Amino acid sequence: MRRASARLVNAVVLVALVVSGCTQAVRGFPVAGSVITRGEVDTGFIRGTDGGPIDQLAATAITDVEDFWEQAFPATFNQPWRPVSGGIYSVDTADPAAKPPPCTEKASDVEGNAFYCPSADAIAWDRAALLPVLQDRFGDTAVVIVLAHEMGHAVQRRMGITPEAERRDPQRYPTILTEAMADCFAGSFLKWVNDGKAEHLDIGADTLDSALGALVDFRDPVGTSPNDRSAHGNAFDRVSAFQDGYQQGAKFCAGMTVQNRAFTQQSFTTADDRDRGGNLPFDEMLTSITPDLNTYFQALVTTSGGTWAQPRATTTEQEPDCSGDQGPVAFCPADKAVEIEVEEDLPELHARIGDYATGVLLASRYGLAAMAALNKDLRGEDAAATALCLAGAYTNEVFTRQQGFGLSPGDLDEAVQVLLAYDYAARDAQGGSAIEPGFKRVEVFRGGVLEGSKPCGLT
Repeated sequence: MRRASARLVNAVVLVALVVSGCTQAVRGFPVAGSVITRGEVDTGFIRGTDGGPIDQLAATAITDVEDFWEQAFPATFNQPWRPVSGGIYSVDTADPAAKPPPCTEKASDVEGNAFYCPSADAIAWDRAALLPVLQDRFGDTAVVIVLAHEMGHAVQRRMGITPEAERRDPQRYPTILTEAMADCFAGSFLKWVNDGKAEHLDIGADTLDSALGALVDFRDPVGTSPNDRSAHGNAFDRVSAFQDGYQQGAKFCAGMTVQNRAFTQQSFTTADDRDRGGNLPFDEMLTSITPDLNTYFQALVTTSGGTWAQPRATTTEQEPDCSGDQGPVAFCPADKAVEIEVEEDLPELHARIGDYATGVLLASRYGLAAMAALNKDLRGEDAAATALCLAGAYTNEVFTRQQGFGLSPGDLDEAVQVLLAYDYAARDAQGGSAIEPGFKRVEVFRGGVLEGSKPCGLT
């Protein structure tokens, strides 16, 4: 997060705490996801295949994705689907003698990548250093999603979104938009599979977290400008596009434009923020965000007709146990306090994911405090969802600020990562009724980010 002004930080120290592919892969968090396949698909149509398990999975994915577009393309565009005509290529990038696929000069050009070649209408992947790595880290679903994304680019070519069209009108078809559309198409395909409509793939809803994990892994490096010609989107934007496709279908994806699609990716605005990687030290984060949370939720409660009493923000060396197991940050209704564990789990999350992992957990517990001020039930899944949504609403507030304490590039990605890996921010005031899976947690949080407190059910 960005620092507030020095005077503000100095002031809050006194009052806040009672106790003192196709883009560069960036590591996310592994979430295993298995895929059941019904019968074997012949890998013979894949050029360069070794017929092994990875290409067997890829062949199954490609076959079902083509079947999906045989149905979805006419329904979306009122035109028949034209299958990929230039070939499907599996490249062993570990073999110096391997033949290069279209759009490359040598096999090593494919290393660590999967791509669609529009000039040849072909899809290629690295079966040595990409697909097995994704499978190992995220499970089979990640392989399926990557190939569905590349097929999404083939869909765009059939829509008329070609490299020539992009060069003629880059403002209409920026890379970040076309990549979001491909992510969205992949989401619509996975929903079709989860609805039991695929002939070969059987992917349960419990594997959705692995799909999002792969998208997090392929986000742009923090600080990449959204106007960069190679920009694919940060984790929040990519996950948002995938979830939109999953929830709203291919027709929604096809309608994406620069006018109706907002992106949260940002470049660094100060050298200081860039040098810190957009992260405040743990202690400084606590002393900066707690009074800001108080100010935001005071205004929200007052506007909603309630009376706000500032919770005492207290630190503890052990995980809070004042009200069930809420994790390293807890709202204690009886004491009207927010307890923050500062010795182990929370500092570790802060160091491993980033400062806004801490921010999301704190914001959700202040959300419970706001609910208590409005005499809302703090128990059950609905309460957990409201608290998480309010954390998203607070995120919307700090993201849209032009000055002072606000989000840095990478903060929204950190929110996605902590929500996928942990359910702390989605527990009720008794430490139970957590929202599962991570896909659903991200969806609830995203509602607050995009719409503020309106969808949170606070009033």
